[in-house]
Amino acid sequence: MNTPSLQQPSFLLANLKVDATTKPLIQRCQDLLKIIDEYPAKELHLIFPWLVENVFGSLDGILSGWNLRLLHSRSNEFNVVLDFLSPSGPMMKLVYKLQAEEYKYEVPVNYLPGPVKACIQEGVLPDCPLFHNKLQFPLPGVLTLNLALNPFEFFMFNFAYCLIAPRVCLQTQHCSSTDSAYFVLVDLYLKYFLPVEGSVPPSPFSDSRGSVTAPSPRASSVSFAGYGVHSPSLLKHHIFHQPSVNADPAAQEIWRSETLLQMFVEIWLHHYSLELYQKLQSPQLALLQYRLSMSSMPCQPHAPPGSGTLHTYQEPFSPSEEHVLVVRLLVKHLHAFSNSLKPEQLSSSPSAHSPTHTSPLEEFKRVVVQRFVQQKLYLFLQHCFGHWPLDASFRAVLETWLSYIQPWRYTAEKTNPQPDQNRTVPDKWEPFVHENLLLYTKLFQGFLNRAMRTDLVNAKNALMVFRVAKVLAQPSLAEMIQKGEQLFLEPEHVLHHRQPRGYLTPSQGGSYLSSRQRSVTDTVFKVKSHVYSLEGQDCQYKQMFGSEVRGAVMKFIQIIAQARHTAKRISDHSSEAAANSSILSWFGLGSSDLNNTFPGAEPEDSGECLKKTHEFLDRALENLCQIFKLNQGQLAQLISNLGASQDDGHSRQLPDCIQGENGLVLTDLGRRQIINGLRRFEVQYQGDPELQPIRSYESALLVRLLYRVSTLLNDRFRVQMGTLCSRPDFLGCLGRRYLTDPDSSHRLKRSPMSRRTLELSLQPRLSLRPLASYRTLLLLLLFYTLGALLSFGPLSSTALLLMGGLLYGVLMTLFAEKLKRQ
Repeated sequence: MNTPSLQQPSFLLANLKVDATTKPLIQRCQDLLKIIDEYPAKELHLIFPWLVENVFGSLDGILSGWNLRLLHSRSNEFNVVLDFLSPSGPMMKLVYKLQAEEYKYEVPVNYLPGPVKACIQEGVLPDCPLFHNKLQFPLPGVLTLNLALNPFEFFMFNFAYCLIAPRVCLQTQHCSSTDSAYFVLVDLYLKYFLPVEGSVPPSPFSDSRGSVTAPSPRASSVSFAGYGVHSPSLLKHHIFHQPSVNADPAAQEIWRSETLLQMFVEIWLHHYSLELYQKLQSPQLALLQYRLSMSSMPCQPHAPPGSGTLHTYQEPFSPSEEHVLVVRLLVKHLHAFSNSLKPEQLSSSPSAHSPTHTSPLEEFKRVVVQRFVQQKLYLFLQHCFGHWPLDASFRAVLETWLSYIQPWRYTAEKTNPQPDQNRTVPDKWEPFVHENLLLYTKLFQGFLNRAMRTDLVNAKNALMVFRVAKVLAQPSLAEMIQKGEQLFLEPEHVLHHRQPRGYLTPSQGGSYLSSRQRSVTDTVFKVKSHVYSLEGQDCQYKQMFGSEVRGAVMKFIQIIAQARHTAKRISDHSSEAAANSSILSWFGLGSSDLNNTFPGAEPEDSGECLKKTHEFLDRALENLCQIFKLNQGQLAQLISNLGASQDDGHSRQLPDCIQGENGLVLTDLGRRQIINGLRRFEVQYQGDPELQPIRSYESALLVRLLYRVSTLLNDRFRVQMGTLCSRPDFLGCLGRRYLTDPDSSHRLKRSPMSRRTLELSLQPRLSLRPLASYRTLLLLLLFYTLGALLSFGPLSSTALLLMGGLLYGVLMTLFAEKLKRQ
């Protein structure tokens, strides 16, 4: 595209819109590179909102943009797009150009996450400073509220929102989400703005003023009356209260890192149910008053949030698997970023009396996980644990949780690697375990509740149980969790005497970022503050190692043992079925089961997968015994008793049901029995027997022909057949033997289907379909061949066959009558 210097901005935007529909993406990126280099910020300012929407798509999901979530490495455009949107690429150069001129761009409040939107609409200031002093009040007659964001914030907001924006026909390709351009860009941005090594690279682009300005400072008098009350920190002091932005280059650049992280966290993790939002609102204010009252500090009464907020906000939000995978990438990188803190900085306190100056980036690393991620990630995971389907796709949520509770996996220490079963959690991680206690205990209980309702015969579900048990069974981790619970149960009166020691203000010589003076009292207060801030002051904490959860673990162990027994039974049945399958099945002499598998088994529940299931569940049992100090002898006895009691006869019983108006209705116990394969219904074809699908051992032509013949006979002689079968004498019994299905009444009792549907099959009818079976045809051929060898003609053989069938029916009817009388 030609870019003459005299071209007006309006024509530039119009030409770009035309090029977006006519030129390929690679050429458009080359044209935009020239435009960004040659045009001044004043003209680029007019095309920036359209360009961002054209790249990431519209916020309402109507426009898909460049489809970054569907653009994979196999595409020719993949590398071009990555170069254009990389942290040091042309698009970011445009952002810095506009940032230097302090332009603002509006974002409707309606596209903010539900809790933030509800707070703003009710006149309550959200807890995140990212949205402070940015609200643009609408003009008269306009109902939409907007936020005025600087170019960097506007770019990152649209980039983050691209992940959760609804898209039409998004699942058009079957590719890995971790191979998409969007996933790779998230990784690039995290590594660039949250570097594990070194500092954040300064902006390589600058205007005539020589620097890129940071956002305007937030007023120190702003009060936090929202739902996420946090105590101030030195980090805020560095970033938001700088007298001069250009005084410290490191402080000037750190705002980009914090803005990126806050934008990711607010957009990706700030979605949860109304119940969790209500829990997060009022207990936070109670916690603030609780802290202030214990320290005997005068405080002003805080007005609670508007009541309308709690009643008007409700956001039905279900994160996708791709969303969860991106969140896991964020969690893993933040652990690596936080763990890259220098040991001397980790052990020292950045107090006012410290002779060494701690850089803002180092202070950011110190608090990044606890301050920015912990609360919202806990609510996000809790929402997923409660609403995610009970299938193997939960693995993405599970691995995100396990990544967060294992920060020691993301350290630079690679010396003396130990096997997983011998890897001991270092003692230095004990404070992290205590300050994240609920993410270990409460979420484990949530997983336990899910796992007890999951089909553990499935190898993928068994693997998830094994993964959780393996992680929590790491040496010393269970002891750390148990110690944290003991600290939380410490009497509260201890805190009143020692509390001021751990919560001195910076003006008093203390620091909210200090990690020194970790006395028992301070640790107790931190554990209590963590639990109360997430669950509320009046929460009823359920101990992970208490009697109630321990009893639930014992029930779960029984379910695991039952699943092991079921997997073994399915495996044995599959082996027998495979051994019985032979060429005789072509004649119908083998099993008539089309799948030749155990009823209810999934495709992956066979062969090697069942062996893996048994192995995963065995190792999970061992790890659970290690975590909860269970007696191996009692466990072995329990498993053996279950195995002895669950024989094949027991497994063929019906699940637990109650009789309803339309048939049998499953109880909760019956559902659990079906999920774990303990009992099952006899799955049979319940429609018209004459209309069931044609089997592989039947002749399709004969099935259709004989169906027409039998239909004509049944319609012609329906009354006569009904009269014959209703007679109480011997002829009636003989007619019922040939014209009714003797198993219909049995299926009526054992089937959960409605009675009306099954009673239709009790009407007398003549069925000629057995004559279409290859086995029947083979037997007839052998019979007529034998008759020919004995000098019997076709008519004689047919008469002999009919007489034999009639004699067989008479004898069976007589024997049945005698047995009934006895």
